Amino acid sequence: MRALSTSSVLLLAPVVERRQRCRRDVESVHSFTTGITSGTREDDLDFKKEVWAVRLPEIDFGPHRISRLIVGGNPLRGNSHLTPERNAEMRDYYTTERVLDAWFASEKAGVTAMQSRGDQIVMDWVDRYRERGGTMHWIVQTASEWKGGDVADNIRAVAEHHPIAIYHHGTRTDNLWKQGRIDDVHDCLKQIHDKGLLAGVGSHMPEVCEYIEEHDWEVDFYMTCAYNLSREERESFLVNGSTGTEVYDDADRDRMTDFVLSTPKQCILFKILAASRKCATQESVKEAFAYAFRRIKPCDAVDVGVFQRDRDEIGLDAEYVREVTGFAAS
Repeated sequence: MRALSTSSVLLLAPVVERRQRCRRDVESVHSFTTGITSGTREDDLDFKKEVWAVRLPEIDFGPHRISRLIVGGNPLRGNSHLTPERNAEMRDYYTTERVLDAWFASEKAGVTAMQSRGDQIVMDWVDRYRERGGTMHWIVQTASEWKGGDVADNIRAVAEHHPIAIYHHGTRTDNLWKQGRIDDVHDCLKQIHDKGLLAGVGSHMPEVCEYIEEHDWEVDFYMTCAYNLSREERESFLVNGSTGTEVYDDADRDRMTDFVLSTPKQCILFKILAASRKCATQESVKEAFAYAFRRIKPCDAVDVGVFQRDRDEIGLDAEYVREVTGFAAS
């Protein structure tokens, strides 16, 4: 093998360091002994005992420590990516109290991070959750409809509610890419970093992520969709109320996860259940989790939304993560 020059070694050093960090032992047990405020819940002591008794595999995420299972936010806001009828069912079910119940159930299942969009409704929920002693870290998607598309003002507003990370909305990223305006997303990353937060980019299109890698943007993580929903022009239901047909092709999973495995940057893989299309049986759910964890790096995570009306999806998802990763809670 040809030896590298001194200058080449220096240029490669940051990449090597990131790769080494990404492949460190990320399955160690992290003691969850802080942050639950005594006296904020009637059953506070019992609640603490339940949380302490359950673990999930964890990773470093910037200066933070989070579970490799992140509870998602689309169902909470009635965005099923399925049908208008399912959207309505989710909106009817998820009252403020049930949203908070879902987040506390996530804590009990060992989840230490949640993801949702940064609109005013969600920010109000997060405030109430924290007032009651909620401890999960918050990862936020920009709300593209905010004040007519003022993403910078949305970042400013979200930052006041103490998230650990903000990422640029994937559908908007993809639309800007098609319009030849992808540098608008780059400007967004700078605004997030100026708030002292981790900055990410969401996308459904592997080529967008590859472009960002090739141009060495200062991105901390990618929100990568398992399915390419951006082949056709579309907008999020929560932005303009549209519920167009979405195509979920399993071949997309390989394409996106090839990128996930190729980059030293952390990735959060979402829509691993194809927006419930892989939920016909619990075996198919478990297989989707198994596929996802085979196809991401040890420093990566998955983001899964839950609809708690008919079953404890949070508890089931947590158990599947423990099983497919070989993690023994203790």
